[in-house]
Amino acid sequence: MADVRVTYDKTVDAAYVYLTEPLARVKSARMYPCDPVDVDGMINLDFDEQGRFIGIEVLAASSKLPEYLLQSADRLDTEGS
Repeated sequence: MADVRVTYDKTVDAAYVYLTEPLARVKSARMYPCDPVDVDGMINLDFDEQGRFIGIEVLAASSKLPEYLLQSADRLDTEGS
């Protein structure tokens, strides 16, 4: 199974799951929001210019993602501390 990079900012309780090469700098060209009622929160799907699925943004991540995933994520809220 391939490794997936996850970042997490506890301050805003937001996570991002990257579905691209770890060092790739792919930019999102289109974002598709999931219905917040259906998923009980806000989850956005990102696609590149070629229409490839590149990542998932999860708001209220602590209530949507497994704790082990958030604990192993790259922390954004501690950078520069």
